[in-house]
Amino acid sequence: MHGCTSSTAPLSRALGRLTLCGSMSRHPVTTGAAMHLAGYRALGLDFTYIPFAVTDVEGATRGMRALGIRGLGVSMPYKQAVIPLLDELDPVAERIGAVNTIVNNDGRLRGYNTDWIGAVRALEEATRLGGARVLLLGAGGAARAVAFGLAERGASVTVANRDLEKARQLAAAVGGAAVPLDAAALSPDHGVLVNATSLGMAEVDARSPVPEEVLREGLLVMDIVYKPMITELVAAARRRGATAVHGGRMLLHQAAEQFRLYTGREPPLDAMDEALRAQLG
Repeated sequence: MHGCTSSTAPLSRALGRLTLCGSMSRHPVTTGAAMHLAGYRALGLDFTYIPFAVTDVEGATRGMRALGIRGLGVSMPYKQAVIPLLDELDPVAERIGAVNTIVNNDGRLRGYNTDWIGAVRALEEATRLGGARVLLLGAGGAARAVAFGLAERGASVTVANRDLEKARQLAAAVGGAAVPLDAAALSPDHGVLVNATSLGMAEVDARSPVPEEVLREGLLVMDIVYKPMITELVAAARRRGATAVHGGRMLLHQAAEQFRLYTGREPPLDAMDEALRAQLG
């Protein structure tokens, strides 16, 4: 693995008192680093963060132990591959079957999933999830984390996906229901709609996953897509009088939980959010 940092830490810090965190992904981006570094600066912590480009996940995990790296974020396609390389899993990460965060406690590696925490905290900024009826679009890895998070908070989840069998499998895992994607948005029974598909991503397909006319006042809509931050779904929801939560909020809150796990400190959300917005424009 390899990486670089723009840290200007004095040599005395670099020689022993600087705590290293980072991320492992096939194609590193600077978004996570910007949030974490802004948090470290805001609290005056002797931490730094390096996004590592990784092609050998087993070697990277061994390196984490050997080098004493405190924490690593994990991106696809490594969220499942890393699990057998760890010493223990957080119970929710084990149920989700995916790890996006590793914490190194004196050489013992524990895996967590903060994606679900990011999703539910973003939604909880706008509503109570206990008893909420949620329509979740998608049944892939991201949708799985969101579905388990919603179930943890006591929401009722209906999973909609083009592949109905995948929707049924995820729904069964969280005690929910499954419906075909093309018919899902026509149901008036849900009060929350979450898009966990790739529809809306500028580089994939910028279209909204649902017709604008099914969005309504009183509906809470969250799109986990954050590039662009204001997707067509978020823009349409606002035009129709619905409450809309953009994907940057989930991204912020999942990073904030990583920050808490790595540092033991309460994350400075305002500073991290400002860094995120600067990255995403």
